[in-house]
Amino acid sequence: MARPEVMEFLLTRRSRPAKLLRGPGPDRAALEPMLRAASRIPDHGKLEPWRFIVLGETASRSFAEAVRARAEAAGKDPDKGALAFEQAPVTVAVVGCPRPSDKIPDIEQTLSAGAACLSLLNAALASGWGASWLTGWAAYDRPLLENALGLTANEWIAGFIHIGTETTTPPERPRPDIERIVDWRA
Repeated sequence: MARPEVMEFLLTRRSRPAKLLRGPGPDRAALEPMLRAASRIPDHGKLEPWRFIVLGETASRSFAEAVRARAEAAGKDPDKGALAFEQAPVTVAVVGCPRPSDKIPDIEQTLSAGAACLSLLNAALASGWGASWLTGWAAYDRPLLENALGLTANEWIAGFIHIGTETTTPPERPRPDIERIVDWRA
């Protein structure tokens, strides 16, 4: 069954930069359907090689403080790492957690975690929230992730999905030229 309204959403969707997001953010009742949507993605072998850490406003600010402290210790730009967590009222860390499998390669599990990020981003946008998917140096800093978020040695951040009320609609940006990136074969 065709769903033209869904296709229209996909053709016009636009992430909202974290710097344009403010409170209020979605509460638990609003987030739960988004998280359910994010978990309905390709997952070969039903391994669930991802999980979610929901940082509400207080937890986001606390993580931002940890980012700033780590940035100072590591000689990194604290604003580049922390501002999104200070601006958006809710952040969901999508954690890649590969599972041992003889049948499902790691790359498929990685792609599944990425699909969870995009699905959560689209679910937030479709629900009327502003949202963006970011990483940045904080997503790759092992001491920060292990100490502040409790990630284990084999876990990693697929993305931070920042969600809130958009303050301004960003302008449209250039999109890929389909004729340049598609190789049609019959």
